[in-house]
Amino acid sequence: MKKPVGAEKKRVKRSSGSASTSVRDSGSDSQPRKQAVKKDSFQLFAEKVRDHKGLESRWAVMEQARVEYFRGKDFVSFMKNNPDFKDILEEDKDLDTDDIANVLLGKNLLVRCDRVTKTLRPRKKKLSTWPAHLEIFRDDQSFSENDAFFAWTFEKRHPLWQTLLSFFWPVLTLAICLFPVYPHRCKLIVLYSCAGILLMILSLLFVRAVAFGAMWILLGKRVWFFPNILAEEATLKELFRFWPKKDEEEPPKWTSRLFYTVVAIVVVMLLRRHAPDEAARARYQRRMSNIIDDVLEWSPKLALSGLMENQQPVNITDAANNSSDSAGGPDQTEEVDLDETQGEDLDETQGKEEAEGWTDSDLKT
Repeated sequence: MKKPVGAEKKRVKRSSGSASTSVRDSGSDSQPRKQAVKKDSFQLFAEKVRDHKGLESRWAVMEQARVEYFRGKDFVSFMKNNPDFKDILEEDKDLDTDDIANVLLGKNLLVRCDRVTKTLRPRKKKLSTWPAHLEIFRDDQSFSENDAFFAWTFEKRHPLWQTLLSFFWPVLTLAICLFPVYPHRCKLIVLYSCAGILLMILSLLFVRAVAFGAMWILLGKRVWFFPNILAEEATLKELFRFWPKKDEEEPPKWTSRLFYTVVAIVVVMLLRRHAPDEAARARYQRRMSNIIDDVLEWSPKLALSGLMENQQPVNITDAANNSSDSAGGPDQTEEVDLDETQGEDLDETQGKEEAEGWTDSDLKT
């Protein structure tokens, strides 16, 4: 049976209409895809710039949150020294540095900040180069090189070693808790390793303080070797930086230097005068060695045996025998018994002599 021609024409029209709508949909989808590519290019550019070590940055507190920020002039110098980063932007690679920064600000990848403390502290000639506390710049969110700070607003991708370290910390905590059940050799390794690291840190701090005091008294210079060794917020590279920062404060007065010189001499003399003698040091060393031996020699078997002994009933005679055995060997017990018998014989002879003496005196009277 043949179908009417009109129905076939309607089907052809419908199919052509669906094709046209699909083409329209594909054309409409291409525009947001291009926009997404642009957004991703600026996001990728920001991530690459943030991960690069050429852009100097610091960490600070802004509105009760820690942020990583950089200076405007450092961003300009970074783009001059690394022009290849503009190739990441593809179509927008011809933009100037100020325009790129303004686009990042418009996409909320950056936020302009300002220092909280805007007044000079006592004995300071200028404001801090890298302030520790920031606030959002309320006037204008545009790029500037002159004393302007910009903080990243997106979360930084964590490298692989940080991810592995996050899994390692719980294992390390569990290992520290299980230290009493380690074998004796492992306990010795852990003990001497920790003691060596602690001794190294204390020695470094002591030498650092002595060098600072000597240079401050003799030369009037404030020189701190390893200046960031006690910093709360610093990268690993900054933490072990050896060379000190430039001294920006005024030199100390000679009266204060003389005063602290006298104080240092008096402290050294008092320490030498009241230093412990050899006997005291030996007692202290023996006491500490006993404590360390108790920690190293402890084992679960000893703990379980102690619990079992506490649960068993104690016989008085056995306890007395055990205490006498623990006080001395068999030779000592025999000597004690001999002394006791000799004492008893002496008491008996003295009693007899006294009795005989009384009887003789009575007879004489």
